Amino acid sequence: MPLYVETLISADIDRIWQATQSLELHQRWDLRFGRITALGSGRLRYSTLGISGTAIASGDRHAADGTRTSALRFGSTHPLSPIRSGAGYWRYLPTPAGTRFLTSYDYRPRLLPRRLMWWATAWSFDRLRLWLETGVSPERLLRRALGEVAVRASAVVAAGCALPLWAALTVLIAALLWPPLPGTPAARRCVRHHHRHRPERQEPPCPRSSSARSAPASTASTLSSSAASASDSTQERPASAPA
Repeated sequence: MPLYVETLISADIDRIWQATQSLELHQRWDLRFGRITALGSGRLRYSTLGISGTAIASGDRHAADGTRTSALRFGSTHPLSPIRSGAGYWRYLPTPAGTRFLTSYDYRPRLLPRRLMWWATAWSFDRLRLWLETGVSPERLLRRALGEVAVRASAVVAAGCALPLWAALTVLIAALLWPPLPGTPAARRCVRHHHRHRPERQEPPCPRSSSARSAPASTASTLSSSAASASDSTQERPASAPA
């Protein structure tokens, strides 16, 4: 069943397109990929947890209303690859408050739990949002996140050594549930879904929150419609970033 993640970024759609479609920029903010390189003819090579795979762009579509869509198929034959194969798309929808940036994709896993994949995608989307809205680099945002985790872990360890059990457990729960700082990437700020989707036209505008809402149509139908629209409104790119 397709995964769905969405965020609202207070940035121009062209900036988001560049940050996501440029392979060099994409690998800086997306936690799921360590390295992405172009192979030519719309193909590219990526690495996930150090294991490489290949992908091919299905095409990009620029609609008259300013909406953009980028589709991709990906997979790996390596026996240790966390993903066997998959397909998905990115959508960019301009709004008065910024750009709704969303993805829907599905894949056949080997070793990578789907819940972990949801988290990595949502965390990366919020990292991208903070980068474009505040100018703080993705590398610095990662250091902030690791530093915050270290502080929380240290507080739990100190509480376990110095406080009664009930107090130490209270500190542990607080460390797990307390919201991240505003300048630290957090998956919980994005809309995430893993249930059956309804058509996108029924979906209301998206605030930057975790309130429930419906996702776009399934990956398979979107990819097929992208392929079918290979006309003057659709143009193949030499290489596009993985979904």
